[in-house]
Amino acid sequence: MLALDYAIVVVYLCAMIFVGLMMQRKAKEGIDSYFLGDRKLPWWALGASGMSSNLDISGTMIIVALVYAIGAKGFYIEIRGGVTLIMAFLMIFMGKWNRRAGVMTMAEWMSIRFGNDKEGHLARTITAIVSIIGTIAMVTYFAIGGGKFLDEFLGIPSIGRFSGAFLAATLLIVLAMIYTVASGLYGVVWTDVFQGVLIFGVIIYIVIKTMALNIPETFSVVMPMKDGSFASFPTTFSEWANLLPKWRLNIPSESDYSMYNLFGVLIIFYLFKTIIEGSGGTGNYMIQRYFSAKNDKEAGYLSLFWTVLLSFRWPFIGALAVWGITLGSQITDPEMVLPIVVNTFPMGIKGFLVAGLMAAAMSTFDSTVNAGAAYWVKDIYQVYVNPHANNKQLMRQSRWSSIIIVVIGLGLMLIIKNVNEIWAWITMSMGAGLIIPQLVRWYWWRLNGYGYSIGMAAGMIAAIAWKAFMPQATPEYYSFLFASSISLIGTIVGTLLTKPTDDAVLQDFYNKTRPFGAWGRFKKALPKKEVEKIDKENKRDIISTFIAVPWQIVLFMFMMNIIFKVWNQFIILLVLLVLLSLGLYFNWFRHLSEKPHLPRRHQGKDTVKE
Repeated sequence: MLALDYAIVVVYLCAMIFVGLMMQRKAKEGIDSYFLGDRKLPWWALGASGMSSNLDISGTMIIVALVYAIGAKGFYIEIRGGVTLIMAFLMIFMGKWNRRAGVMTMAEWMSIRFGNDKEGHLARTITAIVSIIGTIAMVTYFAIGGGKFLDEFLGIPSIGRFSGAFLAATLLIVLAMIYTVASGLYGVVWTDVFQGVLIFGVIIYIVIKTMALNIPETFSVVMPMKDGSFASFPTTFSEWANLLPKWRLNIPSESDYSMYNLFGVLIIFYLFKTIIEGSGGTGNYMIQRYFSAKNDKEAGYLSLFWTVLLSFRWPFIGALAVWGITLGSQITDPEMVLPIVVNTFPMGIKGFLVAGLMAAAMSTFDSTVNAGAAYWVKDIYQVYVNPHANNKQLMRQSRWSSIIIVVIGLGLMLIIKNVNEIWAWITMSMGAGLIIPQLVRWYWWRLNGYGYSIGMAAGMIAAIAWKAFMPQATPEYYSFLFASSISLIGTIVGTLLTKPTDDAVLQDFYNKTRPFGAWGRFKKALPKKEVEKIDKENKRDIISTFIAVPWQIVLFMFMMNIIFKVWNQFIILLVLLVLLSLGLYFNWFRHLSEKPHLPRRHQGKDTVKE
């Protein structure tokens, strides 16, 4: 970059830190302010913040690499995580279910589901520990991608064993940590909104410039080889831009991407994994937005806004992939398409693009760290270490835990080098180890805190063991099946060998949340009119979910196809999008309500407040 580019980046960084620090006074009021924004943040700000948090550099580099190398079909591979398909479930029912608990963290939620005795405390502690480990893994993931990107521009020299990428990532993270540590969720959300504007500016510029490009009918793409090298392979635009999924791909066996040749099986598997994950809910920064929402209705609004904004990521992805193709031999590593494309732009524009992509990286990082620190403060320190801690002590713990999480995550960057490697482990191994107990907790009353805890611990240990001992080239679905199977066995055995959760706890949980599933005997304890309301809401949510999942997929594909200019696909996707949107409106959107229909025996002070 040249002097003007650096000046633009510096101005952006100063403005972002200023916005974040402006929120410091509000965050000082207590940990409810620091981690939840006192539940006073507007739904549109939470939704915009969520979009910014999902649009990170590391994920963008991976998805661009897949779409560049495999073509439009690379979209389907990212159903494993990059499509963020879990948003469909959060939008329809999972977001409001979590909001109704009135808690700060997913770990604290365990005390609502399993009570405050030994099993509840065990479930809460295990969830907090697992969530902190997951946060550290995500920090490492963001650091690798952000460092790899920024090293292309900043030109920071290596110092000893510390590479330029590591030092660039450290710089990025330290700057984001300034306002994250100082201002908590207030700083995170409002800097994310500020950064979202910059991100959209970058997207609009790249998309407009790309629409003027012409892609040749035949060209070559670069793919990573199993021996660590890279090689070029020919393809055609007709095949590359075709969104119609195939049962099998023909990627050369010597390529590292040949793992995706069993395409149909993989996509079914990814969909299966995502449906289970979505039906069980998520944690950390995504679910924190819902704990912070004012009510059911705003949980729905922020989800819809979040998803629509996130759809603009896909024309951005498609545009970068197209640019990569037009650059031909300049691309030597598909994961480097993003920085190489940005490097082709003139002075000034380059600085603006780098600042926007730094915004994407920092907005994801700040949300993750803030949510992860909450588990230490709320679920470990305040419960076990210092139950009588005052506000000053809790705030000190909030800030120090944020810093320690970041330091450990950066340290792991010295061990793990590949972006796709850590992302595959997070989504397909670590996530698999947690997915079963996370799912079952909502739908089977018999699951108790012991079964949940054993399942979570077994799954996490299995995921870590897989990462430590199995070869990197092993197919992703093997790691998923291994970790999820171990977790399933632990969940069932742990539950059946221990006594059920107290009926009073379960009845209170059902009254408050009203999930569908095996809760028949608790539903029967309610008045008939209340049961009818619950059944009607649940039926509507189930039908709406079957509409929302394809709606989100079609929306994202439609947005990406605009870049490819394949007009027959455009028309088909547009018709599907209109029909699915109408279905969502009539079956879900117009029924959104601020106040849930709580059973009379549960109506009290908290309900009136909502």
